Amino acid sequence: MPPVIDTASDTFSVSGAPWSSGTECVAKYNFQTSNEQDLPFSKGDVLTIIGATRDPNWYRARNTVGREGTIPANYVQKREGVKSGGKLSLMPWFHGKITREQAERLLYPPETGLFLVRESTNYPGDYTLCVSCDGKVEHYRIIYHNGKLTIDEEEYFENLMQLVEHYTKDADGLCTRLIKPKLMEGTVAAQDEFSRSGWALNRKELKLLQTIGKGEFGDVMVGDYRGTKVAVKCIKNDATAQAFIAEASVMTQLRHNNLVQLLGVIVEERGSLYIVTEYMAKGSLVDYLRSRGRTVLGGDCLLKFSLDVCEAMEYLEANNFVHRDLAARNVLVSDDNIAKVSDFGLTKEASSTQDTAKLPVKWTSPEALREKRFSTKSDVWSYGILLWEIYSFGRVPYPRIPLKEVVPRVEKGYKMDAPDGCPPVVYDLMKQCWTLDPVVRPSFRMLREKLQHIRAKELYL
Repeated sequence: MPPVIDTASDTFSVSGAPWSSGTECVAKYNFQTSNEQDLPFSKGDVLTIIGATRDPNWYRARNTVGREGTIPANYVQKREGVKSGGKLSLMPWFHGKITREQAERLLYPPETGLFLVRESTNYPGDYTLCVSCDGKVEHYRIIYHNGKLTIDEEEYFENLMQLVEHYTKDADGLCTRLIKPKLMEGTVAAQDEFSRSGWALNRKELKLLQTIGKGEFGDVMVGDYRGTKVAVKCIKNDATAQAFIAEASVMTQLRHNNLVQLLGVIVEERGSLYIVTEYMAKGSLVDYLRSRGRTVLGGDCLLKFSLDVCEAMEYLEANNFVHRDLAARNVLVSDDNIAKVSDFGLTKEASSTQDTAKLPVKWTSPEALREKRFSTKSDVWSYGILLWEIYSFGRVPYPRIPLKEVVPRVEKGYKMDAPDGCPPVVYDLMKQCWTLDPVVRPSFRMLREKLQHIRAKELYL
């Protein structure tokens, strides 16, 4: 008998844990049914819980194409945000700069096949593979040569992950094959964590179709995942991939219609990392503005983009996340003209500092540049610059001012003029965002309320 729907409650529990309506789940198994009330699914499908039933083992759910039905709870796992961002590691066996003696202490008591990798102390730029074998530790120099890594100058590898994977399968001249990694204290293997929290995708189901962007980290490609068009960041380098793992873990915790949505992560044994997100057909907002211009885009459209971004930032503000790199280049436009904030590479939980050498000077608030203090209020400053970009149709901020003069002039109170045709009420918001004292700047919530007022009263016309 099919379960009876209990509409009185939208919070229910599996194994004692409450699942509220809107909870995302990932299918652990295939579920086929001839019952019309049930919702069939395949392993790996993402389902959204929409209600409880009177049977505690069954729930109402919706799939990604909008079909609804009942599902068995023990066939799915709840998708959770990955919380251990800084501790996630693609290479939990990599211990960085430690000495030969420290490595030998870490590999004690001896256990054949126990291993770690460290930076070479004698040969800067090279690495050392340390392996416990028959009661003693062998140290193998990993030579970095012409962009590749090798131990014996016969087999060459793109990165450390490929090298470790090779010697895990075959000793190939080492004293033993690598059997058990000695994990660096406090790290969590990224692949395990993404699987545990329901974000690991199956590489076999991802087809890479064409490259749409190239960066120093790797390529951005259009792909197909189970019949859905997706965007894929393909990262091949050890250190870069490690930074992108942190970005992906932040994205698992964020869900809003104006944020680019993470669909999942693929960590390959051979060291490639794929971050799969929704596909945004119209590209970056800055390119969209420049290519369409004022003949195509009216004031209502510019205000809508401003509100889209503001709503995403209000959500980040409410959840205590600081973006730190808000700019029109990091906002993408969907096929149906929704602007969504992307590029969470620098996003951190609030109140942290970072190296300012790589910061985009024209978008970054004075206190963030001067004291490395990042907050929602430094994001508000950047939002003011982004508003200026929107209303100037993608011009570069501070036109005709040499880059080295921007900061001194801004710190003396200089503010850019309003872009041609910008409504005074919108320019007024920009200037409020550029208040030198961060405490006086409006919150994103206040900005969103003001933008909604401008739209309701049609003050942008």
